[in-house]
Amino acid sequence: MSETTRKGSDFEQGLANSDTRVADFSARGRTPLQHLQHFLHGNPTMVPVIVLLFGILVFGLLIGGRFFNAFTMTLILQQVAIVGIVGVAQTLIILTAGIDLSVGAIMVLSSVIMGNLAVVNGVPAPLALTIGLAVGTLCGAINGFLVARVRLPPFIVTLGTWFIFEAVNFIYTQNATIRAQDVEAAAPMLQFLGKSFQIGGAVFTYAVVAALGLVAVFYYILNYTAWGRHVYAIGDDEDAARLSGIRSTRVLTSVYAVSGLICAFAGWALIGRIGSVSPTSGTEANIQAITAVVIGGTSLFGGRGSVLGTMVGALIVGVFAMGLRIYGTDPQWTRLAVGALIILAVAADQWIRKVSA
Repeated sequence: MSETTRKGSDFEQGLANSDTRVADFSARGRTPLQHLQHFLHGNPTMVPVIVLLFGILVFGLLIGGRFFNAFTMTLILQQVAIVGIVGVAQTLIILTAGIDLSVGAIMVLSSVIMGNLAVVNGVPAPLALTIGLAVGTLCGAINGFLVARVRLPPFIVTLGTWFIFEAVNFIYTQNATIRAQDVEAAAPMLQFLGKSFQIGGAVFTYAVVAALGLVAVFYYILNYTAWGRHVYAIGDDEDAARLSGIRSTRVLTSVYAVSGLICAFAGWALIGRIGSVSPTSGTEANIQAITAVVIGGTSLFGGRGSVLGTMVGALIVGVFAMGLRIYGTDPQWTRLAVGALIILAVAADQWIRKVSA
């Protein structure tokens, strides 16, 4: 027997006695905590949903009928509708691993342009509304150009444009507010989203319907269209997305432009909410939107999250604010609770992300 044949025979004998088991990557052997971790990784919206239900249950038990009734529940919806709309815009940006500090300024600038054109300059309300929406889209496109084309950091770009858009707002309006009576007389269409209707004991505004509709539309877009999948891919790994054929620069620019359009739409809702046109309203919208996005389970590292979770995050803040107010606590306890929720949300996101590490 030749040396080569003998070595082959020895190898085959050794192979016959080797372990024939294959690698097993199933869930067997995981602890209950690991099962929970994997479940939440695949369903990130479940964390804020659980927190929301817990909050409603706790305040329902503590306060009773004063809190747990149709009117109070829909009042919370009314109060968070604008934050929910701006939150959708912020979610799109954060999904790409960016952040937009100018969303509130774009919202207010768009609203004052709509109001001043319609009331002060006599422009027909539909045209004034269209111009306001176009201005918001342009502001977002400017952010997108600087981030996607010039390759500047999103935080720095939007920090700068936040101040620029805010300054343009005050220069354009000369810090003057248009009264609700004047808006109603000259352009009642601008107050449309603030009008309410009743179903049983529940009172809804059209802004609530618009916010829920917007969430539904972008939930579908992000989950069932190529553009939505590209947004997630860019947030997960932009270089890999580019190498796979995704035109990341174009998609990223469009994300900021669409975000600006949504913020302008929120500006219309803002006029309906307060009735008047004020250059100083909505000053904390950017912080509130980021809060809703983070508490809603969207990862600040990009690539994971949902507009549905953002709406739930806004509702969580609304539930805690309303519950603590009815319970009679100091308003600062609301800020304390929201701050704790933000930290817990980020900690939970870090823990859940370890599944893919």
